Amino acid sequence: MTRARSRAGVTLIEMLIAVTLLSLLTLGMLMAMRVGLMAYSRTGDKLMENRRVAGAQRVLESELMGLMPVTPPCTGVPELAGLHFNFLQAEPQSMRMVSAFSLQEGWRGHPQILEFLVIPGKEGRGVRLVVNEIPYTPTTAGKACQGTAQDPQLGVTVPVFAPIQAGPTSFILADKLDFCRFSYNTGSGRETDPIAWRSAATGRGWPHGIRIEMAPIELDPSRLQPITVTAPLFLHRSLEVPYEDK
Repeated sequence: MTRARSRAGVTLIEMLIAVTLLSLLTLGMLMAMRVGLMAYSRTGDKLMENRRVAGAQRVLESELMGLMPVTPPCTGVPELAGLHFNFLQAEPQSMRMVSAFSLQEGWRGHPQILEFLVIPGKEGRGVRLVVNEIPYTPTTAGKACQGTAQDPQLGVTVPVFAPIQAGPTSFILADKLDFCRFSYNTGSGRETDPIAWRSAATGRGWPHGIRIEMAPIELDPSRLQPITVTAPLFLHRSLEVPYEDK
């Protein structure tokens, strides 16, 4: 008689169970990887947004601190071309100035005419702060002068500036703001009045500092928020004054 050999093997049910367990394990690993990648992506997005906010704050402060005291001719009105004026439009919601700081080249670039403006936000939600940057020349700056007017409070003649317009090339410095307003540390124009933070400074000389107050529409502790920027002004060299080494 021959003895039947015993053969070890795997049944079909055992194979199906093994394949099912392996599939579940693989699916669990993929889900875990997906959750991890999504968390990594969200963290990266928050870091990039925080960097943009911090970078915009530094740029804004540098632009303000780079103010240059230029006095171009009023070429916007031909009959006033011989009149030189302080190139500083300082209003509560708009500001025009010349700065030694450039968005593209930092402190090493050519002086720029900066036009700050508060405009409505996307879909009318809140407001945003934008800036136009234009290379400075006396003629270009002078075209912003649209004449002169008598200041009823000071009783002196002040320049009248053309309105600032936002366009496709305007750079957004801050967005989704509940409010944004400018103030200037200056005198009123009268010798007897003290220096204080005022909502306007056009025609009142060069201010000692500029403040841009802003607050976000929605507070989010997990993200950097736009905050008020206060920049002391240390007036840089004037482009109208020649300098040379002796």
